[in-house]
Amino acid sequence: MPRYNRVLLKLSGEVLAGDERFGLDFDAVRRVGAEMVELHGAGIQLSLVVGGGNMLRGRDVQKLGIERSQADYMGMLGTVINALALQDVLEKMGVPTRVQTAIEMREVAEPYIRRRALRHMEKGRIVIFAAGTGHPFFSTDTTAALRAAEMGVDCMVKGTKVDGIYEADPKSHPEARFFPHLSYSEALQRNIEVMDASAFSLCRENRIPILVLNVQKKGCLVSALVNGERIGTIVEDA
Repeated sequence: MPRYNRVLLKLSGEVLAGDERFGLDFDAVRRVGAEMVELHGAGIQLSLVVGGGNMLRGRDVQKLGIERSQADYMGMLGTVINALALQDVLEKMGVPTRVQTAIEMREVAEPYIRRRALRHMEKGRIVIFAAGTGHPFFSTDTTAALRAAEMGVDCMVKGTKVDGIYEADPKSHPEARFFPHLSYSEALQRNIEVMDASAFSLCRENRIPILVLNVQKKGCLVSALVNGERIGTIVEDA
């Protein structure tokens, strides 16, 4: 039996870019997609929130003089591109998938409707949430926490390029201490940058455990979510 029945996976755009700095690396997309197929096959009801940093970051566009709200909307459209790519890969692997967007674009995806999303998962479909919350000034991490609460998930997984949460960036500080477990309060007090404070707060209010792990390691998701291995960092209260 899988460790969790219903899971929301937050994927950053950088994960889908693989070793590239920009755009989509379809080898990376297929690698992550193959693990999602395994989770689905194990009976986990799965939904995803995708970021768009591999396409465009609102804060980077702001530096060019574009107004913040406009820049954020541009970033939301980048998440839709990533969601459609993931949907295509997953369906070619035999798993029915639905994309729901917080900004209506009916020609390419369904509008976000909570009850419909729940029904899709109950019917064995993977649901990908795109376009953030549909509003500027909210990150896709906050979107993930919001959708996790709305979907009533047992766990929210933050897929990153590092093995979990460290006290500092392990790439520039190899001596940084690794945290296998943190409480929500500790994560907020330490100003952990793996997610923003509003996302941590939303998960704390709704008692949703957050598992932070390296999705680029083959088999990591299955080991943690299906086999119950202690991988990455878990953020929850005792």
